[in-house]
Amino acid sequence: MPAPQKSSGAIYPDLAGKSVIVTGGGSGIGEAIVRAFVRQGSKVGFIDIAREPSLKLLEDLEGEDAGARYVEADIRDIPALRKALAALADAQGHADILINNAAHDERHATADVTPEFFDDRIAVNLKHAFFAAQAVLPGMQAKGGGSIVNFSSISWIRGNGGMPIYTTAKSAVQGLTRSLARDYGPFNIRVNTLVPGWVMTEKQIHLWLDEQGKEDIARGQCINRPLEPGHIARMALFLAADDSAMCTAQDFIVDGGWA
Repeated sequence: MPAPQKSSGAIYPDLAGKSVIVTGGGSGIGEAIVRAFVRQGSKVGFIDIAREPSLKLLEDLEGEDAGARYVEADIRDIPALRKALAALADAQGHADILINNAAHDERHATADVTPEFFDDRIAVNLKHAFFAAQAVLPGMQAKGGGSIVNFSSISWIRGNGGMPIYTTAKSAVQGLTRSLARDYGPFNIRVNTLVPGWVMTEKQIHLWLDEQGKEDIARGQCINRPLEPGHIARMALFLAADDSAMCTAQDFIVDGGWA
């Protein structure tokens, strides 16, 4: 597979000073999104259950002008999620932008799924996105608008097996986006879905990528290059910025042409 091409990406002046909240922002795609918004001069708060990588990210960002804030919380716990969102709003102002990135794509066999596991996977991959969007609505209304980006996955579009509750939740995210876009549109709040392909995060490379996976990528993607977290972060920036002012209720696929 050819080496990735490096680019610093675009700067969106309207994102400077905006209040941004990212769920699952401590590592992987979320970390790339946090770094991308900090580079824009945004006020960035992120929520993550994993304390160690989150604190490491804060340390890395100490020299940046805008910096970032971290609140530790389990997004499956809705009262804890609401408390974390409120704390970030108090610290950096009501959210202009919400990035519902948090998810868990652990593989699982259909025969092994219990009711408890089902509920847990829905909670970590879908439920929190609704309640985070609900929580930021009053603040966005008061500000006269905002942007919410929900994360789906091409895994359900491609009909991937081996993780049925994950793919079920990720397909439902796109339905959630369209419903919220209709309800939130009168308040000038845009809601879109960002649909990544197989992103080469450290976790994916360590746990799931093997020679068969590399062959699948080479065969499936139109562009045979690694899909990196930064590619996803750049689309998140576009969907947050005024350049996408009339984009709502849409799915934006970033997958190298695989889906």
